[in-house]
Amino acid sequence: QQQQQQPGDGASITYSEEVSDKVVEVYSRVGELLTRYRAGKVPKAFKIIPALRNWEEVLLLTNPEKWSSQAMFVATKIFASNLNPKNAQRFYNLILMPAVRDDIRSNRRLNYHLYRSLKKALYKPAGFFKGILLPLCARGEACTLREAIIIGSVMSKVSIPMMHSAAALLKMARMPYSGVTSLFMKVLIDKKYAMPYRVIDAIVAHFMGFMSDTRTMPVIWHQCFLVFAERYHKDVTAQQKQSLKMLLRTHAHHLLTPLIRRELFSGRSRG
Repeated sequence: QQQQQQPGDGASITYSEEVSDKVVEVYSRVGELLTRYRAGKVPKAFKIIPALRNWEEVLLLTNPEKWSSQAMFVATKIFASNLNPKNAQRFYNLILMPAVRDDIRSNRRLNYHLYRSLKKALYKPAGFFKGILLPLCARGEACTLREAIIIGSVMSKVSIPMMHSAAALLKMARMPYSGVTSLFMKVLIDKKYAMPYRVIDAIVAHFMGFMSDTRTMPVIWHQCFLVFAERYHKDVTAQQKQSLKMLLRTHAHHLLTPLIRRELFSGRSRG
């Protein structure tokens, strides 16, 4: 108990050489405890990590890759609540996302506590998007569709402020294409936000970028297009709709394209 409290007493001198060995010893023991953690309180020494100037360095002393899934959930709660969005982004990207991806690869599904960790991570949506979502989109083929489906299901169940989702859609619409991008865009579009026209225009431009693409587009691309047509056909201009009509002739799906046409051209246009 004394060892758990000692770092709290010397938190203001985290870079001091005379306490460095003590800090390493205490946080190594905290890490050992977190590998066996199932329920209950975590050491006070762990709770103060977000308040430390070198929190990232101290956190790594606990060997996060060996934490139990229950410990990861508790840690995510602590760090999502106490870190600013920029530092939360670092925690999500360096600690949470690798744990989630490793678990999915190993078990072909996601542990319940890690799933709850992702939901808790959305408490800081800017950190979640910059630390998890956008890096997965940028990696393209490195992120599997299974991973994207699981993470997308978390996003669909949690309320996310419109401006954060709009900013994420704007960035994804301008990224090199992957099926993962379409899946995440579909999830956010399906939340039925009152989206700024700037974002609507960016999504239209995203789809129009495939006009000269000779690839056979995957089903998820057509599904994303359909959800966009269902939710925002009234926010698309008549000129944009004519351009999208040409796109539908280039990339057609025998089941989904008729539904897209019906949604896109059945109602009024913007302006």
